[in-house]
Amino acid sequence: MYYWKRIAASAAVVALALAACNGDDADVAVGDDIEEELGDLTITVGSKEFTEQRILGQIAIVALEAAGADVRDETGIEGTPAVRSALETGEIDLYWEYTGTGWSAILGHEIAEAPTDTQELYEAVREEDAENGIIWFDPAPVNNTYAIASAPGVASGLGVSTLSDYADLVRDNPEEASLCAAAEFLVRDDGLPGMEETYDFEMPSGQVEEMELGIIHTRLPQSDPCNFGEVFATDGQIITNELEVLEDDQGAFPPYNLAVTVREDVYDEAGEALEELFNPITAALTDELLREMNARSADDPGFEDEIAEEFLRDHGFID
Repeated sequence: MYYWKRIAASAAVVALALAACNGDDADVAVGDDIEEELGDLTITVGSKEFTEQRILGQIAIVALEAAGADVRDETGIEGTPAVRSALETGEIDLYWEYTGTGWSAILGHEIAEAPTDTQELYEAVREEDAENGIIWFDPAPVNNTYAIASAPGVASGLGVSTLSDYADLVRDNPEEASLCAAAEFLVRDDGLPGMEETYDFEMPSGQVEEMELGIIHTRLPQSDPCNFGEVFATDGQIITNELEVLEDDQGAFPPYNLAVTVREDVYDEAGEALEELFNPITAALTDELLREMNARSADDPGFEDEIAEEFLRDHGFID
């Protein structure tokens, strides 16, 4: 149960409203235009099954409930195909998606053909997906793309800070360039094959260890059995284990910026108010913030709603 009922249009509006009501939260009147539009709305929020998506789903739920909407929670759907199908068929009305996923997994384009500029990729996905009846709201600064990381001191000790440096290490000293990665990364165009093509190297098969992504997180800090491993840019383990993340200096990995996606019929009903609600929230999401929230959830799973509530409150979106 949330004890606030209104969404703040901006931090300044929140501050003015709080001053006006002398601290009486129950009577704070901010964002009345949004609440008027969304107060009669019934909406179902979905998400994928992994930690970051669950947090994002709860951010949407808390924000919508604060704006007065009747929200149904269908977060935790396993995999992109399933959650996208749920959106298209009306099982859910809204979820957060990644532009790179939209380009490849949803729209079926080759990763190698993806625009490397984040805004260009977003515009291309938004325009094409609109033909499918799916509306993309503004993208977030956060970019949850693939990355390569090492335990503290390992990469820097080998003179490696970029993927160009890593490619040199593979060519000159492959034993030190050992890589742990999940099966999907090893075959995806935006994974190891794309990295090899962009940086002009070939990873010796004997220096690649295939394992589940969750296991990589537990093994990488010990550099056993690999010095380097696949991670995601917003992975909470980067903070927890103080990992060194290599710079993708030649852009092998496409952008994976976040955006809220909704069906066209939902947008027709309340799109302007939903954009007014979500676009400022989206703009506040950064790589660092999501890493912190993901790390907190990993340490204390099952409290994604509390993490979401704290984020929204700390940034002035709920009173």
